[in-house]
Amino acid sequence: MASSLKHWDVEDKAFWESTGKKIANRNLWISIPNLFLGFAVWIYWGMVAKYIQQLHFHDPDLFNFTFMNDGKPYDESAYRALMFMLPAVAGLSGATMRVAHSFMVSISGGRNVKFMTTLLLIIPALGAGIALQSSDTPFWMFVILATLSGIGGGAFASSMSNISFFFPKRMQGLALGLNAGIGNLGVSAMQFLIPWIITFGAFGGLGGEPYDYMQSDGSIGQMWIQNAGLVWVPILAATSLLAFLFMHNLPFHKCGPTPVAVGKYLWLSVLALVGAAAGVVLLLIPWGDFPKLLKTVLIVLVAVPVTLALMRFLTPKETKDNLKGQFGIFKMKHNWVMTYLYTMTFGSFIGYASAFPKLIDDVFGVYRVGEHVGEPTGMSSAAFIWIGAGVGALIRPVGGWLADKFGGARVTQWDTIVMIAATVGAGYYVSLAMKSEEPQQFFVPFLLLFILLFATTGIGNGSTFRMIGVIFTKDVRGPVLGFTSAIAAYGAYLIPMFFAEQIKADTPQYALYGFAFYYATCLIMNWWFYARKNAEIKC
Repeated sequence: MASSLKHWDVEDKAFWESTGKKIANRNLWISIPNLFLGFAVWIYWGMVAKYIQQLHFHDPDLFNFTFMNDGKPYDESAYRALMFMLPAVAGLSGATMRVAHSFMVSISGGRNVKFMTTLLLIIPALGAGIALQSSDTPFWMFVILATLSGIGGGAFASSMSNISFFFPKRMQGLALGLNAGIGNLGVSAMQFLIPWIITFGAFGGLGGEPYDYMQSDGSIGQMWIQNAGLVWVPILAATSLLAFLFMHNLPFHKCGPTPVAVGKYLWLSVLALVGAAAGVVLLLIPWGDFPKLLKTVLIVLVAVPVTLALMRFLTPKETKDNLKGQFGIFKMKHNWVMTYLYTMTFGSFIGYASAFPKLIDDVFGVYRVGEHVGEPTGMSSAAFIWIGAGVGALIRPVGGWLADKFGGARVTQWDTIVMIAATVGAGYYVSLAMKSEEPQQFFVPFLLLFILLFATTGIGNGSTFRMIGVIFTKDVRGPVLGFTSAIAAYGAYLIPMFFAEQIKADTPQYALYGFAFYYATCLIMNWWFYARKNAEIKC
């Protein structure tokens, strides 16, 4: 079958039953594993940072970074904060890439965008596998690779935009929930796979030599940390080929021949990477006494406009005219309202997933005596870190289904209430752990509350995406879906950065209390615009 379809009208029930359903399901089930891998390669920097830190604390000569520290090694507290930088950089880049991916499908075609995105992810995956084979690799190299991994973060915006066109409005919640939910599961699968794949030489001589490290029982083990990158390379190659051979471009996406579409895709990707690089540079350079939390937020306010401006003014006339029409969403009030609400759900999911591995180690993984951070408690987080993201991802289709049945605004309202309670509760147990000489005694209630928190992010992901499908018409739904997911993805940058600052101050619970306050503002906004009796839009 040709890669570009000549007719597509899924709201026509006869067409849907005779032709559309089969094609739509094929594209959905090939889209899902590609998105799955995009999440995995984007978010694995939280795991990589965790294991780099573990190796360094076992042997200070391993990964002994002096990056922007006047050539001096970091003390333990500062090193823990530095390691949060890698998932934060990947998060910043991925979110910025989503700004471009929000508009790529109509310009380059869904099939072309999907296979090229997956193909390009081989670069940071292979690069990480090579760089991690030497503990002398400079920190800036990992920053570059984390930035390139943001290509995987961008995939979500184009993937969701693309799939929204394949299904009728009455099926939007379930279809988008499946694509996003199983796609998000790439985070959990990655967190489950990496602790296992790094325990043996899976790639023989090509995989390099192992590192010695202290295991939780005090014995010395071996770690092939480089496998955290290498394991994805053959899988990425296979899934990109599937997308190329079996997915479709839609007739109302004027992408042109494949080489032309790929050229437009690559140019937009370069512009987005320039915008991401601008944000990363601002993140890395010192700002003197400027408040760090405010700096963290201002960087987002720079990266997004820079990327949009580059796309608006440095693209060919045909692309520029297409983008000009799509940029009309920025004049729509409900685009901004739903962006704010969706950031609560997906931004929290991806941010917590990125920060969770190190947060557990930094709060519950060491004994404390007064203000002194002492020896490791011996608790291994590998057995737990994948659960939260897995629950959040798997339950997302349930959120879409509930929203289809009971209304997205109602589901979002009740979900947000539980979300606030779970966040405050998790913060409470973190505060107890930070004051305790045996923090691991508070781990189980913290873990249960955090799993509940992940579940609420998943349900909210599904319900808010269904709200977008109802609020906006077909001609703007794709760009709105893409843009809201782009801004929400900055959670993968903001949450690790907020935790990094509070870890340095020994008050990570304050970050959670701050997030709970933000969720409360979302509760009010959702009620006012969508959930109350006389709401502006009932959805």
